Amino acid sequence: MTKPRLAQTHSHHEPHATGREGWLRAGVLGADDGLVSTACLMIGVAASAASTSATLLAGLAGLVAGSLSMAAGEYVSVSSQRDTEEANIAQERRELAANPKDELRELALIYEKRGLDPVLAQEVARQLSGHDVLEAHVRDELGLSDTTRARPLQAAAVSAGSFALAAILPIAAMLLAAPGLRIPVIAGSALAGLGLLGVAGGHLAQARKSRAALRVLLGGGLAMGVSALIGRLLGVAGL
Repeated sequence: MTKPRLAQTHSHHEPHATGREGWLRAGVLGADDGLVSTACLMIGVAASAASTSATLLAGLAGLVAGSLSMAAGEYVSVSSQRDTEEANIAQERRELAANPKDELRELALIYEKRGLDPVLAQEVARQLSGHDVLEAHVRDELGLSDTTRARPLQAAAVSAGSFALAAILPIAAMLLAAPGLRIPVIAGSALAGLGLLGVAGGHLAQARKSRAALRVLLGGGLAMGVSALIGRLLGVAGL
C-alpha cells in the first residue's frame, strides 16, 4: 500500500533592509560624497586652467581630507544617537524598578493598539516581561533592538572607506584622460559612478532604482556644473 505523501514545507524568507540601515546609510553617504566632492574639487581646479599635477594634487588632498572628515562626522553623529539610546534605556530601567505594575499595563496597551484583545495583550505582556522585562520594553516601547542600535565605530569606518574608494574613480579617470579632456572625463566618470551608486543603493534599500539613480545624478551634475563655472571665473580673474 502506497503511503500518502507528507505535505512539503518550504521555508520562506523575505530579505529586508532592517538591521543594515546604519552601515548602508554611512556607506551610501560616504561614497556619494567621495564622488561628488572629489570630482567637484578637481573640476573646479582644472577649469581655472591649472596644470594636471595641480588637479591631481587637489584630488588626492580631497580624498584624504574627505575620508577623515566623514569618519569624524559620522562618529560624532552616531555617538550622539547612541548616547540618546542609552539614556532612554536607563530611564526605562528606572521606571521598571519604581513602577513595575504600571509598566506592565503600558506594555499591554501597546499590544492592544497593535490589534490584540485586552486579555491576550495582558497575557503576552506578562509572559514577555517574565522572560526579559527590560528587553520587552526596549523593543516594543522604545523601538530598539540589537540589529537597529547605533554603532559609531562601524559608521565611521564604513563612511571613510566608501568615501576613499569612490574618490579614486575621478582621480583615476583624470590620469587616463588627454589634457584637453580632463573636465568631461572627470565629470563623466563621476556621473557614471553616481548612477551605479543610486541603483545599488535602491536595490539594497529595496526602493525604486530609477528614482534613486536620478536623484544622485541630478544633485551631482548640478554640483559639478557650479564648480566648473566658479573655477573658470576664478581662472579668468587670475586668482
